[in-house]
Amino acid sequence: MPAHVRAALTQTHLTIPVVDGHLALGTWQGVYVWEHRIRPHRRRVIVSVR
Repeated sequence: MPAHVRAALTQTHLTIPVVDGHLALGTWQGVYVWEHRIRPHRRRVIVSVR
């Protein structure tokens, strides 16, 4: 049950605009990755540029 609640409340994908090779984020914006696991494990991040 807790995993279903976390999945509903947190994002699993993100779209960020890129302008002139830089992330187009606002002054106070940032990208944070939060892990909900206690034990260490490997994670893959997939970046798709169109």
